[in-house]
Order: sequence, then structure tokens, then C-alpha cells
Amino acid sequence: MDRAVDPVADQARAGDAPRTATLATMPPPSDTTGTSTPDSGQVALRRERPSEHDAVENLQRVAFDDPDDLPSLVSALRRTTGPLPTVSLVATQDDVPVGHVMLSTARLDAPARLVDVYVLSPLGVLPSHQGRGIGTRLIKEALAAADDLAVPLVFLEGAPRYYGSRGFQRADQRGFRSPSLRIPEAAFQVALLSAYEPWMTGTLVYSETFWELDVVGLRDDVH
Repeated sequence: MDRAVDPVADQARAGDAPRTATLATMPPPSDTTGTSTPDSGQVALRRERPSEHDAVENLQRVAFDDPDDLPSLVSALRRTTGPLPTVSLVATQDDVPVGHVMLSTARLDAPARLVDVYVLSPLGVLPSHQGRGIGTRLIKEALAAADDLAVPLVFLEGAPRYYGSRGFQRADQRGFRSPSLRIPEAAFQVALLSAYEPWMTGTLVYSETFWELDVVGLRDDVH
């Protein structure tokens, strides 16, 4: 699901983190990995703490003005098991989460074999903190975490103008097939990381969590 294929353009021009619930997990990194210790009022990135689960789910609820889907997705992805561990990162101000991003396991059905990959979803920043580059920092940190794990590819659904300047490119133009016809071609994007090899092409297969919650692609309004 990408709720930001259209409205995200204005946010991207303003430098905001898009309010995008893309279709949007290692043992988690150490507490100091990818963490900065800021002065009061500055924004730091670190791993989400168990005590922050409710706050992070509410953050996504507010960021997307979505009372159900995003909090449910975040909660379900934390419980999802797979060949890759879930990565859940927060941006904090005065140690309070103001932004959040997740990486969860998916598979690429390549001609040679299945390849474990990540899906970046969801990415959310509180409206009061958008336009400050927090989303950009969260994306960069998430891609670095995936690269450290030798994951070759990270996929997402999102606004091309926003993600295209943040390490992603159209996936269909690199030989990848979308998991759903309901995903706009331009919104299906991929970041190629250090472990990527040219033979890695094929169809992205989302984890069952995304299908259970019906958050893949765009749905027509039926009245």
C-alpha cells in the first residue's frame, strides 16, 4: 500500500519524510550501532526500545492519520519471524520518538534461487517534525543496517521523487517484478546494496503479514 504516491510530492519538495505506508526484521544491532548522543533538543537515531512500542505505534497513527492499518502493521511486523531479523529504528528528540522506520523480511524469487531481501515499510515522522530531514536520515540508517547484514536489496512502495534522491530507483527497470498489479510501476522501487549481483532479478514476494493486513498496493474505493 502506498498512501503517498500522490500527496507525498509536496512533502518531498519540502524535504519532509513522506507519510508513506508502503507495503511497507538480526539479532538487533547493539545499542550504540547507528546511535548518536545529541545535546538537548537535537535529533538522534537509534534502535527502538520495547518500552517505546506504544509510542511508536501512535507516532505512525498520527503521521498517517490512520487509526488502524499502520499501528497494526508495526505491531505485526515486530512479531513476524523470518530468515532476516526485523530492523526497527527511531529518531528521537530528548529521547522521545519523533520518527520511525522498519525493515522486514521478504524474498526475491530469482531464476537461480530465492534471495532474502528487505522491505522498507513503514516510514513515518510526526507532522510537527516533518521538513527537517528526519525521514532522509532514517532511510540512510536503515540502508546502512541492511548493508551491514549483507542484504543485497531493499524494496519499497513510495513516491519516486522522494525516494529517487535517497538511494532508490524504479525496480521494474532493473529486472524486478512487483508482487501486485495494484502497485503503480513508478512506485515500486529498489535500493541496490553492496551484496547485490546482476543475476538477482525476479519477483518480489512479500511476507504473509502484508497480505493478512491487506496493505499491498492501492485499492479502488467501492461504495
